[in-house]
Amino acid sequence: MKKILITGGAGFIGYFLSKQLLKEYGEDVRLTLVDNLRRGRMDADFKELLEDKRVKFLNLDLTDLSAYSQFGNGYDQVYHLAAINGTKIFYEIPHEVLRINTLSLIYMLEWFRKENPQGKFCFTSSNEAYASALSAFGQLPIPTPEKVPLVIDDPYNARWSYASTKLVGELFVIHYAKMHNFRALIVRPHNFYGPRAGYGGHVIPDFCERIAAHVDPFPIYGADDTRTFCYITDAVRAMQMLMDSSKTDGQPIETVHIGDFEEITMRELAEKLFKAVGWKPKELDIKNGPPGSVKRRLADVSKLQSLTGWKPEVSLAEGLKRTYDWYLKNPSKK
Repeated sequence: MKKILITGGAGFIGYFLSKQLLKEYGEDVRLTLVDNLRRGRMDADFKELLEDKRVKFLNLDLTDLSAYSQFGNGYDQVYHLAAINGTKIFYEIPHEVLRINTLSLIYMLEWFRKENPQGKFCFTSSNEAYASALSAFGQLPIPTPEKVPLVIDDPYNARWSYASTKLVGELFVIHYAKMHNFRALIVRPHNFYGPRAGYGGHVIPDFCERIAAHVDPFPIYGADDTRTFCYITDAVRAMQMLMDSSKTDGQPIETVHIGDFEEITMRELAEKLFKAVGWKPKELDIKNGPPGSVKRRLADVSKLQSLTGWKPEVSLAEGLKRTYDWYLKNPSKK
């Protein structure tokens, strides 16, 4: 029986990762999902997931040290996904982003090394950890491999509060795993998207809501900025494959990019979404990206492929259609 703990289990990645693990391992898995429901939601999708007898939910605050006594131990794998995310939030409460993300990781690692050292620990970092290298130094390898400098362009810009927690978080995981001799893995998501990805602060959900409301002229911020977008079911399958691989068991621990191959501008993304849903505005309202916005981002995912043989299965057009359909049925309650 495989026993797995997921922090941030009610969130976007946590929910779909849980679905993937239940599908992959069948009756031979038991999941413990931890969330304080500050960002994750007890919505219909999550309530349905919790009806599965293989799933247990703990409503806990990971910045409260006493919460960890409820975890138990004996986990084969621990996925630490919990973090405050969302670009709008970075600007509004950067001090809380810094405190919560860093403190919860420190407490998690302390619990893990003491209570669960035979397991394997996965830390979800972010491409934000190196994103400002391009603006800071005017150069960044494209596609971007894992071994690039981690850079905070401007510590006074609240935009980088989240990025800094991921940068220092990688250091914590690398050196805790080395000093306490446990297995660990760092993954860097690159623009995961799909249903249930939240409201506000993420480009595809924002586009979906504007299209559903037939906003015209249609605003696009940073229209020439480029990204790749990885559909969530492909993304969590990559995470599961990496955690299951014995190739990621050794020291020094592996850091692995997870992303797609299709680099696309924000204007092209909007056009592709218009086509997928069958509606198009009469006019576009092109605006500058926010301060600190990264002009170009394309991950090198060759390490992921060499370690696991992973390939994406959901095209961008299909993923956008699935995502829009979900947001059409589940509008924001603001």
